[in-house]
Amino acid sequence: MTDDHAVPTGRGSVCCSVRGKRSTMKHAVLRGSVVPLLVVVTSVIIVVVILQQSNVSFEAGWHHNLPKVINFPPHGAKISSKRSAGVCGTPRECPAHEISFYIHSGAANVVPPAICVQNKLVLGTALNNAGGGINIVILNGKTGEVLKTDHYNMYSGDVKPFIELLKSIERGSIVIMASYDEPSTKLNDELKNLIAELGSSHIHSLGYRDNWVFVGGKGVTGKSTFEKHIKSDSATNKYDGWPELIGLEGCVPKFPE
Repeated sequence: MTDDHAVPTGRGSVCCSVRGKRSTMKHAVLRGSVVPLLVVVTSVIIVVVILQQSNVSFEAGWHHNLPKVINFPPHGAKISSKRSAGVCGTPRECPAHEISFYIHSGAANVVPPAICVQNKLVLGTALNNAGGGINIVILNGKTGEVLKTDHYNMYSGDVKPFIELLKSIERGSIVIMASYDEPSTKLNDELKNLIAELGSSHIHSLGYRDNWVFVGGKGVTGKSTFEKHIKSDSATNKYDGWPELIGLEGCVPKFPE
């Protein structure tokens, strides 16, 4: 008798069985490959989004985190050579992702400028590292560490070292500058362009005996809001031949890691 429910045997059934196993294995391999790939792609997308958000926050801080303009004594006030010795203004606490700063320009040719970082004087009379022309402090933009302090005579000095310094500044550095006495006589187009690349809006209009303070960064797009400039004008100058002393204080964003 023939069993209608007997399991087929023979070459045809074996081939079908083999093909079925191969198809099952192929789908399993594909599933095993696709799942890790999707995980990797998803992870990459998440990292990119986080970095973009971090960069947007950083850039927004440079353009919208307005510093405080410091008010100094009124017209006719006498200049004291003791004004800038160790003065960093009222201690300021900034969020962990920002660096506090305080700057004031020089006053006439009597009081040198002062630059403070994290409530500590890093350039000024007390440290004997400020001078006529343009004073500069360079920071590690991620940590706030002071990398360089110097000043350049912009009236009769050699500006080549200043140009070389600006060209050597690494991306991710924060740069702080303050004028003293005369900052513009030797300020050529190359210097102006290099400082403008750091975010300055006023460097191209800086004139004879103007007062100017600025915080910028290497790698920041657009213009910094951390800048103040007062023109020297015989009709309004506070001191004989010089405008009033100016200053800024605030919190500048750190560069992202």
